[in-house]
Amino acid sequence: MADDLLFVYSSPGPVDLAEFNDWYDNEHVPNRLALPGFGAVNRYRAVDGMKPEWLATYEVKPGTLDGEDYKALWANASPREKQIMSTLTTLDRRLYTPLSDSWADGYSAESGPAPVVLAVSMSVPPAVAPELDAYYREEHFPLLLAVPGWRHASRYLLTSGTGPKYLSLHELDSQAVFDEPGYKAAVSTPQHKRIVASAIGRERRVFKLHKAFG
Repeated sequence: MADDLLFVYSSPGPVDLAEFNDWYDNEHVPNRLALPGFGAVNRYRAVDGMKPEWLATYEVKPGTLDGEDYKALWANASPREKQIMSTLTTLDRRLYTPLSDSWADGYSAESGPAPVVLAVSMSVPPAVAPELDAYYREEHFPLLLAVPGWRHASRYLLTSGTGPKYLSLHELDSQAVFDEPGYKAAVSTPQHKRIVASAIGRERRVFKLHKAFG
């Protein structure tokens, strides 16, 4: 888990949805995958009724986004790309570095992208940060990864962008995991309630896989 994570929320706004997806799937992502340093890319659509409606995650080698090849993408962008990107109502780019990475028994990176992802981001007061790390490592992730259908749990630290400082990204077989007794128990512990109460700018989003690349 050495790669950084480029985490991008978007909303097409006035752009026709079919045009937005054709541009994103057949131009925007392929142009980035052609560059050194880009790994797997996944696009997701929200299933929680919230906006932004779209999420893209890019595995990138550290330093890739500072390279001249990446910077040249905008200078060499097609008229369509410039027009669509200028009219998006949301383009929220966040770059994260990995903190931890855990797989449930029977799953691995070779399992392929999960059908559903849960993204939870938050900041916490500095005094709470050590407890947050211990909470995820010793309680929350072990409980979640014991839930049937909970594939993978990873944590990241924001290094660029305006989102909350910490991100936990979870790969799931389906939304049915939220009905499992083990999940309900994991989000009912005293420590979980204490962490949530201390969170600043907490975001909880659920998305289904639209397309996997790379």
